[in-house]
Amino acid sequence: MHLFFALLVGPGLAAASSILFQGGTIIAFDDQTESLQVIRGGSVLVTDDRIASVSGPEDRISVGNDTEVVGITGKILAPGQINTHLHTWQTVFKTLGSNTSLVDYFGRYGEFAAAGLLSADDVYISQLAGVLESVNGGVTKILDHAHHTWSNETSEAGLQASVDSGVRVYWGYTFHNITATTPAFLVQDQIANFEDLASNPAFKGSPTEICIAYDGFGPTPNVAEVQAIMGLAEEFNIPVIQTHSVEGPWPLQNTPEALERLNLLNSSIPFVLSHGSFLSARGHQLLRTHNHYISITPESEFHYGHTQPTAHLASDQATLGVDTHFTFSADMLSQTRLWLQTVRATLYKAVLDRWQIHMHSPMSVNQAFLMSTRHGGLALRRNDLGIIAPGAKADLAVTVDGKWLKKGGKLLAEGYYEGRIQNRLIQTSPVLYEVGESWINGLSVGEVLTVDSKRGEGNGYGGLFLAVNGTQ
Repeated sequence: MHLFFALLVGPGLAAASSILFQGGTIIAFDDQTESLQVIRGGSVLVTDDRIASVSGPEDRISVGNDTEVVGITGKILAPGQINTHLHTWQTVFKTLGSNTSLVDYFGRYGEFAAAGLLSADDVYISQLAGVLESVNGGVTKILDHAHHTWSNETSEAGLQASVDSGVRVYWGYTFHNITATTPAFLVQDQIANFEDLASNPAFKGSPTEICIAYDGFGPTPNVAEVQAIMGLAEEFNIPVIQTHSVEGPWPLQNTPEALERLNLLNSSIPFVLSHGSFLSARGHQLLRTHNHYISITPESEFHYGHTQPTAHLASDQATLGVDTHFTFSADMLSQTRLWLQTVRATLYKAVLDRWQIHMHSPMSVNQAFLMSTRHGGLALRRNDLGIIAPGAKADLAVTVDGKWLKKGGKLLAEGYYEGRIQNRLIQTSPVLYEVGESWINGLSVGEVLTVDSKRGEGNGYGGLFLAVNGTQ
């Protein structure tokens, strides 16, 4: 554990052996009907790292003297949200990317552009701050596409921050050839580093698990490299593999069809395809047949412009995520609401374009809520995640494995509200590259119409502000 975080956390992450949440509105899950069950005046008993019981207002509950009883009358107890796509280390770029495009992102903030700009300590504090921001918004599980793997030191730093946080982070070691650093850090170097980290007992026994992220499955894969990485996944029993899948004119075409060509869809290891923009009907059928999922990140996809034209047709194999929280925020309820209304607007428009009037809402709040909770567990092939039900993991909106992470409306990381983490983060000031004329996938970069929101001269576009704790 880094000394800096040890000074922050103190004793806050300890837990009683049992916690009884009593008298609130419980958003539970019914295994029989596979649907939400809202219990008013209900209670949830947590024992160790599991939910022991979910009770209604008429049920009698017997607890031991060592049980912590928490009254939640007038409150809602929900499962922790599951963010199935995040680059957590990028917190350091907060407020700098509010107006960026995807081309700008690749050239200034992405995994290759940022290589060599951040030290291991910078990565640690940036990763930690991103995880804590997520917890503060009710997220208890993160699939982290951790492409800060530019050296042995930066790789370990992000993993260590995830472990130290106490959150359930699926930390995805990213394999990619990094040539901007001296010395270069290539896939063969990363394989050795991954083996060291995955074998290190210091990283075991916490909710955080090491997994794999890789973007070289298509369209022209290095087959030997793919085989080596999949061999690692099988050797170390990796829980999930993450990959970016953005079709259309974009270069990240790790599609279901590409995975099929490599005979990987039959793997016992689940794949989560981030974004799934321009997903084809054939791709959806492959996901359904082999039970793999996409992670829709609506705010990111609209912010950067890779859009999301077809994913609403694959809701049965879809989860929700955030992607680059430095450009907006890390909470999942915002993503859930945005996707719900986007799907509604899309399907309403299809009816209105036929000069007809729609009679019902095409997507329910239940469906949207399950996409950001239950579906995340299903994507990991974990029936005990993303729900409140007997036997499920005690990952509630404020706990992970039955241990408090947030209590009384505040995170238990000491010093967080005094700005100690934020002030340390602001000291990290990477020099960003300017992005000139670019080509993506053989296509030139075109100009988009800029909105004019100001009467008279100028357009009101404005600049960017780097702010921490109300200062600029």
